[in-house]
Amino acid sequence: MTKTEMLFLFACIFSTVALVFAESRQLKSGKAIFKCLASTAFVAFALECSALSTRYGQLIVAALVLSWIGDMLLLSQKSKFFLSGIAAFLFAHVVFAISFASRPLDFFGLVIALIAMSIFGWLTLRWLWPYLSGFYKFAVSTYITAIALMCSLAISASIGSNYGLYALGALIFAASDISVARDRFVKRGFINRAWGLPFYYSAQLILAWTVTH
Repeated sequence: MTKTEMLFLFACIFSTVALVFAESRQLKSGKAIFKCLASTAFVAFALECSALSTRYGQLIVAALVLSWIGDMLLLSQKSKFFLSGIAAFLFAHVVFAISFASRPLDFFGLVIALIAMSIFGWLTLRWLWPYLSGFYKFAVSTYITAIALMCSLAISASIGSNYGLYALGALIFAASDISVARDRFVKRGFINRAWGLPFYYSAQLILAWTVTH
């Protein structure tokens, strides 16, 4: 890892820690500043890892940029911005899924993963359903479907490529989505962000690093 890559890596880690602290103290300006820094750092990290030199890397950068856009939109608590943020992250999951599909896949692993992730998705939707209304029922259902597909392809790619970071990054990303859903629809609280934010930024860094494989 080069010095510049390490700089962006540690910038993301430091900004994430500072973001969690700002969340704990409800520092509005601090939350905006450190979220912007942390999200920009994971995009810069991927670019510094020569992501644009391969088709897979280009897809990863596109997905990371969509995640960055989602992060900026979710700085607002307004419903229209939240829905736009969901859309950005939905497309990010789809592009991540496409990137994993471009790797060598293990068919049997894909089938098992699809079954497992479908069960996970159904249980998650069943948990959230009583808290959803109107368009959110469709939006969240679509979002969970995209997560399940992304994770299934990541698991299959990890088995097919003998490289576990695809699955690790995707699954941690999916776990962070649970914290966002719980905070938005079930019960707001710092605890959701205390573990969800480190999971989210760890996932983005892991997925960015996969461009080096």
